[in-house]
Amino acid sequence: MKQIALNNTLPRVFAGHHGIHSDVWLQDIGLERGKRYLISAESGTGKSSMCSYIYGYRQDYSGAITFDGQDIRSLTIDQWCEVRQRHIAYLPQDMRLFGELTAMENVELKNRLTQFKSASEIGHLFEALGIADKQNSLASKLSIGQQQRVAIIRTLCQPCDFILLDEPVSHLDEENNRTVAEIIVKEAERQGAGIIATSVGNHLRMEVDQVFNL
Repeated sequence: MKQIALNNTLPRVFAGHHGIHSDVWLQDIGLERGKRYLISAESGTGKSSMCSYIYGYRQDYSGAITFDGQDIRSLTIDQWCEVRQRHIAYLPQDMRLFGELTAMENVELKNRLTQFKSASEIGHLFEALGIADKQNSLASKLSIGQQQRVAIIRTLCQPCDFILLDEPVSHLDEENNRTVAEIIVKEAERQGAGIIATSVGNHLRMEVDQVFNL
């Protein structure tokens, strides 16, 4: 996948609203593989909705979203499975960890499907993010910041053309923010992938090619 494009897209809940000033909604934008984008947003402007649209979780929008020119509303279930396993690595804002599983089990649940990371690579990520001692802790017993780092590791356990991150560092301090940014950028460069990160306030500390104000 080389490009994700939004063409005159608007959440239906915003239909009829006047004075929408956005670099994304009701615009024609193209997000290119290999480039880095920050979607800067205020609360309630639809950043999580945008991520859900791109990932195919929701379709309550007007206009079109395309992958390499194909309207995503036309994708079959099998095609969506391929997108989610091979093309877009997604970190949702709510992280969606299984609280009854350990941190490592949450990561392995995905990695067993993709066979993308070795055990040593996963262990290195836990260590780099300062949670090596939490691998066998239940996700429900971790702090929100620790859960966020586990979810980031899980997100990176797949091949992709784009890494889609919804507020990836909202619960992290400056040091962990920079560590996460370094790891994500390194993984994106290794795969030639693009990065699309949303933010309300605390944003991922990386150089970007373009900022869109939602």
